[in-house]
Amino acid sequence: MTLRPAPAGTGVVFRRTDLDNFEIPAVWKHVARVSYATSLMRKGVLISTIEHLMSVFASLGVDNVYVDIDNLEVPILDGSGLPFVRMIEEAGLRAGRKLRKYLRIVRPVTVEDRAKKITILPANSLTVNCEVFFEHPLVGRECLDIEITRERYAREIAPARTFGFSAELDAMRNMGLIRGASLESAVCFTESGVMNDGGLRFPDEPCRHKVLDLIGDFALLGRPLLGHVIAECAGHALHVAMAHKIMSDPSLYELLTFDQLASNVAESLVGAGSAD
Repeated sequence: MTLRPAPAGTGVVFRRTDLDNFEIPAVWKHVARVSYATSLMRKGVLISTIEHLMSVFASLGVDNVYVDIDNLEVPILDGSGLPFVRMIEEAGLRAGRKLRKYLRIVRPVTVEDRAKKITILPANSLTVNCEVFFEHPLVGRECLDIEITRERYAREIAPARTFGFSAELDAMRNMGLIRGASLESAVCFTESGVMNDGGLRFPDEPCRHKVLDLIGDFALLGRPLLGHVIAECAGHALHVAMAHKIMSDPSLYELLTFDQLASNVAESLVGAGSAD
């Protein structure tokens, strides 16, 4: 896989170099399936496990890039976003001349499926309140409330690895999943502990990785998201359902530049001051 600069307005585009550079734009309408990962498909051509790379793009401010790849799956590396962060930071970023537009939620919006629920409230930045629950002595119920900035993402979210449970391994392999998985690419919980040398990178690493996944799936909106996201035991399917719901109702959001956002914030502060 190679990341290449793209002209302003391109967005994130995957190119299958093994199929004559066939292009698949990384947007919500091309989502194919969301079982244990998020996959894109266009005209029968597939790109799978895109969420970690998309999460890093969104959080580091990479708006326009060609992802040249000669296979159907993005490399898993160590199961986190950290290797991608380091690669992009080493290569560097260049500002374009076209102003970035943000997608700001203006009305509360909710999707839910039984015990799973996501709500997004209006906000002028991206904040995530994530709650997960797994019946395991080292996990249980975990919560994280974080405002996503480039620095905090790189330090507190990107290193969190994908994870699984030893009791589920056979069933997943029978589904054709995790065929190349190892302890170098994921955290594996046994009945009472962790198989990986060195243990967890964070006490709440599963919850942090869920935030990483959520950011990557919402990057498929095609614009940086501004809103207060409250996710309760959510996963890829619910993330994508939320993206579809937002994009099917333009009254839920507005598109604005950073300057317009700053102006709106200033006006709201002035209004609050005069009310006092």
